[in-house]
Amino acid sequence: MVSSTGDDLLLSLSGVEAGYGSTVVLRAVGLQVRRGTVVALLGANGAGKTTTLRVVAGLIRPRRGTVVVNGADMTRAAAHKRARAGLCLIPEGRGIFRSLTVRDNLELQVPPWMKAQTIEPALAAFPVLESRLEQVAGSLSGGEQQMLAMSRAYLSEPRLVLFDEVSMGLAPFVVDQIFTSMRDLAARGVALVVVEQYVHRAMELADQVVLLRRGEIAWEGRASDLDEEALTEAYLGQERDLAPGTACDEETRGRRR
Repeated sequence: MVSSTGDDLLLSLSGVEAGYGSTVVLRAVGLQVRRGTVVALLGANGAGKTTTLRVVAGLIRPRRGTVVVNGADMTRAAAHKRARAGLCLIPEGRGIFRSLTVRDNLELQVPPWMKAQTIEPALAAFPVLESRLEQVAGSLSGGEQQMLAMSRAYLSEPRLVLFDEVSMGLAPFVVDQIFTSMRDLAARGVALVVVEQYVHRAMELADQVVLLRRGEIAWEGRASDLDEEALTEAYLGQERDLAPGTACDEETRGRRR
C-alpha cells in the first residue's frame, strides 16, 4: 500500500448531515481518505455506513456539510461527475444487469469517456468470467455475479473504490477471491473505502479504521490501534440501543430502497 503525505488528500467529508425523508442518519460526519490507502468503515447494522458511501458517490445529497474530491468541491455534483473524477461504487446486492450477457455487462461498465478501454483488465482479474462471456448474467452463481460487479473497479480506472458489503452471502472460497482482488487494487495504488461484514478481515486489509455509531464517528485511527473492547462496543453497544423507528433503523431500511 502506498504511504500518505500531508498533500495527497483524495476525499474529504466535513460536517456531513444526511438521511432519508425527515429522518437524520448521519450527524456531523467527517472522513478523510488519502491516495493509495485503505479505510475500513465499520459499525453495527444501521450505523450509517451505506448512507456515508451513498453521500460520497453522489446518490444522496447531504443536508449540511461538504464533499471534496481531489481538491474539488463535489457536494452538489451529480454521481456521473464524481465517477469521472475517479470515484467507483460497488454496491451491496451485486449491481449488474441480470438480463444481459456477461460481455454486455462488462462493455457497459467501461465509462463513455474511456471507450478505447477493452474488457481485458476485468478478465485478467476474474478469469472465470472469460468462459461466461455469452452467458446471461442472472444465471451466474452469486460469487460470479459479484466478480462481474467488481469488474467495474478494473474497467473505469478509478482513484477511489467504495465497497459496500461485497462479500454478503458468498461462499468462503469466493470471499477469499474478493479480498484478493481488493488487495490487488490497493497494491496498484487505488484508495479503498470498505464496508464489510467480515470485520477482522477488513481490519487486516485497512490502514485506517473509522467506527460509526448512531450516525456519528465513534472512533478513528490506525487499524493497529483499535482494541477488541472498542470494536465490541461499537457493534454490541449500538445493537442493544437500536429500536424500530430510530435513525439507525431508518438507515437499514434505506439500504433496501
